Amino acid sequence: MWRGLWTLVTRAARGPRRPCTRQGSGVPAAGAGATIFALSSGQGRCGIAVIRTSGPASGHALRSLTAPRDLPPARSACLRLLSHPRSGEPLDRALVLWFPGPQSFTGEDCAEFHVHGGPAVVSGVLQALGDVPGLRPAEAGEFTRRAFAHGKLSLTEVEGLADLIHAETEAQRRQALRQLGLGHLCHGWAKTLTKASPLFALAHVEAYIDFGEDDNLEESVLERANSEVRELELALGAHLRDARRGQRLRSGAHVVVAGPPNAGKSSLVNLLSRKPVSIVSPEPGTTRDVLETPVDLGGFPALLSDTAGLREGAGPVEQEGVRRARERLEQADLILAVLDASELASPSSRNFLDTIVALAGAGSPSGNSQRLLLVLNKSDLLPPGGPDPSPNLPPHLLLSCLTGEGLDGLLEALRKELAEVCGDPSTGPPLLTRARHQHHLQGCLDALRHYAQTRDLALAAEALRLARGHLARITGGGGTEEILDVIFRDFCVGK
Repeated sequence: MWRGLWTLVTRAARGPRRPCTRQGSGVPAAGAGATIFALSSGQGRCGIAVIRTSGPASGHALRSLTAPRDLPPARSACLRLLSHPRSGEPLDRALVLWFPGPQSFTGEDCAEFHVHGGPAVVSGVLQALGDVPGLRPAEAGEFTRRAFAHGKLSLTEVEGLADLIHAETEAQRRQALRQLGLGHLCHGWAKTLTKASPLFALAHVEAYIDFGEDDNLEESVLERANSEVRELELALGAHLRDARRGQRLRSGAHVVVAGPPNAGKSSLVNLLSRKPVSIVSPEPGTTRDVLETPVDLGGFPALLSDTAGLREGAGPVEQEGVRRARERLEQADLILAVLDASELASPSSRNFLDTIVALAGAGSPSGNSQRLLLVLNKSDLLPPGGPDPSPNLPPHLLLSCLTGEGLDGLLEALRKELAEVCGDPSTGPPLLTRARHQHHLQGCLDALRHYAQTRDLALAAEALRLARGHLARITGGGGTEEILDVIFRDFCVGK
């Protein structure tokens, strides 16, 4: 017992950790590195361009370009004449802002120049900043790296910010904003490992090891810890089961357009992508390879694949296309099965219905069925006001790629299907969009299962430490000092 108590006392005597600097990030601490500058708004001609700096020489850079004026009030926009620090040549009349650290995006002193967006103006200001001693051009992502290094952003927030910048659809934008909150979710899970309300599970297990025999800790401590760990296991398991959906939402669901020759597959791909991706011809077998294009379908990202018409007895080149089409169908998240509404009785249509459509609905022996939308194209060839082309068909949608009739209904059906495939980013906890997150959550879950199986308290505590370490690595931080603080505060060990 005394060995454990002495370890706790000596660690506590070291004092609190500095919260502003992350260890092992590869980025120098505040003030230790060069001051960087870069154009932060988009390239090209625009109304306003934003140029910013970060680092200890930011104040000097702002004074150099606005001399002889003093620094503006913190976080207040001021109109200043910008001049070259060496020649004194006027560059622009611009708004400037001063963000003294640590109350800035990066945690360092920062300055912003909101200049007119002409290429010559932007180039002139960037060249002027390059002539200020102590400044250098920023590397890719260096502002965000410094924000992470100084504790302004967690690693999950950095990843969410990157996803937000690259978001191309409404669903991706929503998911990226929710991704910014994944760190809070992980912190909540980490607290579950250290906090079994109103006690602390991890701290309690460690304290039980060091002091339980002599201090007669409550027997319910481990029971409460076990209860909290079981609840966390269930939460992690549910989250991991949704991991594939989040990755689809980030990179795009795989939507494969398939059907017999001349059903209108290429026309549908061109219609959905709003550009001539595939060659459209009345000659059967025009598409002989898989053609892919990224599209926005109802606000969800998708990789749309046009495939060769499925039929037998064609030449060797077309048969290779058919083989690739069948291979791609096995990988599809969603199949758009296209048939000619005026040729449903043809052998190729019947064969397609009996194989691809029927098998997709039946699924694999494990019971997992592929999602499929059956589209009857060329509805403009049907008699006006006539009966359903085939009342015995599975649920289907009528569409005319020629006139566009039925497109709105198809897009709405696609939106609903993709919401199931990718998940709804506007509800529930953030989805896992990166393999790194899935790896560490799986590692955390494995450690918790090991905790549940062991009867040795030392091994149990180690399993909880491993689980908490995986959660910490998701957000880019963590350590054991917090657990020691919990022990002192909650158990009054020193009395």
